[in-house]
Amino acid sequence: MTDTRYLAPQTLDEAVSAFAAAQGAARILAGGTDLLVQMRAGVATPGLIVDIKKIGEMNRITENADGSFTIGAAVSAASLSDHPRFGKVWPGVLEAVNLIGSKQVQGRASPGGNLCNGSPAGDSVPAMVAAGAVVTIQGPNGRRQMPVEAFPAGPGKTNLAPGEILVSFTLPARPAGSGDAYLRMIPRTEMDIAVVGCGVSLTMKDGVCTAARVGLGAVAPTVMLVEAAGKALVGTRLEPAAVAAAAAACSAACRPINDKRGTIAYRTKVAGVLLKRAVAIAAERASRS
Repeated sequence: MTDTRYLAPQTLDEAVSAFAAAQGAARILAGGTDLLVQMRAGVATPGLIVDIKKIGEMNRITENADGSFTIGAAVSAASLSDHPRFGKVWPGVLEAVNLIGSKQVQGRASPGGNLCNGSPAGDSVPAMVAAGAVVTIQGPNGRRQMPVEAFPAGPGKTNLAPGEILVSFTLPARPAGSGDAYLRMIPRTEMDIAVVGCGVSLTMKDGVCTAARVGLGAVAPTVMLVEAAGKALVGTRLEPAAVAAAAAACSAACRPINDKRGTIAYRTKVAGVLLKRAVAIAAERASRS
């Protein structure tokens, strides 16, 4: 760690230039709640740390004119919780973000870091997937965007190209009658890693589901968008048969592993159970929006 250089650029262009010039030897520092732990454990030994917290764009929460939200990659979970509007529009996403570590950790930890860490069990990611969030990325070749579900490439891996940095998330405007929810199963009551995580976002009109997205975490090498589950809900009044079909689609999409937190069979079963519960919560919220 004594050989690691530290840089705190004021602009995104400066950050990208330094990060790209390091040719893979640099790491981005936002909250540091993953990076510093990895460095202390010897898992990460970067030659350069690029601290992005002084870059304005990456620390802002913006409610855009069209009703969408843009969240900088360095925005902390606590800052998102304190925003006067975000939690009212996207309560499920905020629920997921609020599960990243303890209250103390949330003062530093960011949804951006949660995504870039590449964990299949990252709590904020399934909720972002369900929300239809799109990420903005900047690198040596300019800016590009991709849906959140396309960002993870495997455990600890992302689809960022060399020299690219995550800049922000954009969550779309919400039609009237929309609601979302996030639930996870953990062995303990709090501060544990998800055995299964499920995010649901849906829109209801005249009692009929007109749009639905489902994100699943901790049941495959990456967080997934389960398109079949969303399709099973659309066009229905969320009758038990429709919700059961969506739950079955979630279970069918699972490709989990056996580990000390849960077996393949258990995770597969729980995925369907959480889907049913999250749909009920999202639908109730939709009825009040």
